[in-house]
Amino acid sequence: MAIPAKFRDKMTAGAIITRGIDNCLFVFASAEWENLAKKLIALPLAQANSRAFMRLMLAGATDVELDGQGRILIPDYLRKYAGLKKETVVAGLYNRIEIWDEAAWSTYKTKTENASEQIAEQLGELGI
Repeated sequence: MAIPAKFRDKMTAGAIITRGIDNCLFVFASAEWENLAKKLIALPLAQANSRAFMRLMLAGATDVELDGQGRILIPDYLRKYAGLKKETVVAGLYNRIEIWDEAAWSTYKTKTENASEQIAEQLGELGI
């Protein structure tokens, strides 16, 4: 899969691809991944939700390198997890890229846009 040019500079030292939330894939530059991994392994092992989240993010995470044309190879088990078919969407976020199946992205985007007022209200309660 080709990574858009504007994201490639941050991944020259390598990247990590893993299961994301909402059945997408997360791609982190190596330095960003190290920061996240340190936080994940510090979560309390006695809490089931912590263990589950660590497993989601860490189990199956794999190193990827961009080839000369800025492409990465997505392992089959991650393609299946995200339900990737022919058409995909690459969504750039502040510290990661998300890779979505196009139909799943469209459904998620519509659902989120329709709930934007409630989401904004909840985030307002958090001081955002």
